[in-house]
Amino acid sequence: MSPPLIVKVWADYACFTRPEFGAERVSYPVMTASAARGVLEAIFWKPEFRWLIREIQVLKPIQHFSIVRNEMNSWQSASSAKSADYHYFADDDRAQRHTLGLRDVAYIIKADIELKAHADANDAKYRDQFRRRVKKGQCHHQPYLGTREFSAFFDEPSPEDHPIAHSDELGLMLLDMEFTPTTESPTLEYFTHDSSGAKVTRGKAQPRFFRARLEDGILRIPT
Repeated sequence: MSPPLIVKVWADYACFTRPEFGAERVSYPVMTASAARGVLEAIFWKPEFRWLIREIQVLKPIQHFSIVRNEMNSWQSASSAKSADYHYFADDDRAQRHTLGLRDVAYIIKADIELKAHADANDAKYRDQFRRRVKKGQCHHQPYLGTREFSAFFDEPSPEDHPIAHSDELGLMLLDMEFTPTTESPTLEYFTHDSSGAKVTRGKAQPRFFRARLEDGILRIPT
């Protein structure tokens, strides 16, 4: 079995929102598996495989920051703005929301590649491509940690990088979204497509959680 792929990622700020707090954004104290997958997909993604996060190492002490921002309550779209009857006044649609985030963060992500059924190449091909992209600093789009305003940077880990000596119970954490085909009308749904882009299968998305624990600065993700 091949060793996991490794990348170091860091940023000035991050916010990995806990779902139980509703409109207020309160971050988990460490990066989530779904956020780690988003970083890896920003660096390298192909439809022939998916990322499996194995481990997240916390490299810096956990520090928080708190801000309050004015945000709009309703979504705005370009199609609505093109309408002759469209009128919008932001002052009537604002709300103050609190964010409790993280500052000065750094992590090491360890992950594997799982080939999909239609893949026609060995996983070694994609593993080598990922390593080259990390070494050159290449990415499909700028990675971010939790929310898009918190841009992140990445590189190969150095020998001086070690997880912090801290352990804690983190509670339930989102692991993944599980998709299953259905003929019903779910509240959260998805469609698969054929080669022409047409919708062919209707399904529902169900979130999967796991009980997370940080042990000596390491968050291990179940398979």
